Amino acid sequence: MRGNINHDGGILDFAAKSALITLIAMPDRRPPPRKPAPQKRQSFRQRYDELENRRAELSVRLQSLGDPSRKHPGYKRALTLINEIYRREKLPQRVAVLQSAAWLIDILEKLASSL
Repeated sequence: MRGNINHDGGILDFAAKSALITLIAMPDRRPPPRKPAPQKRQSFRQRYDELENRRAELSVRLQSLGDPSRKHPGYKRALTLINEIYRREKLPQRVAVLQSAAWLIDILEKLASSL
């Protein structure tokens, strides 16, 4: 019974015993990650509209680039991502397509500022 008594002299409860056993048996084990509270999922139409708004913003950013940037091969690729590839993909993949286009437009804007 001596193993069940902690430093304060009290008896360990079941959870503390099992945690202690787990730590002894599996010292490198990490506690399971806490899941965030479930959020109410947006409707398809809301997600679709948000993506279309984001696409329109990226299109405006791309069109606002100057002439030297329009000659860069990345300009045509960003335009292809925003239009053709975006329309070809399903809704979940469109998020990644827009992220890729935004990254490419960021690079083009940095190049335009350095020229």
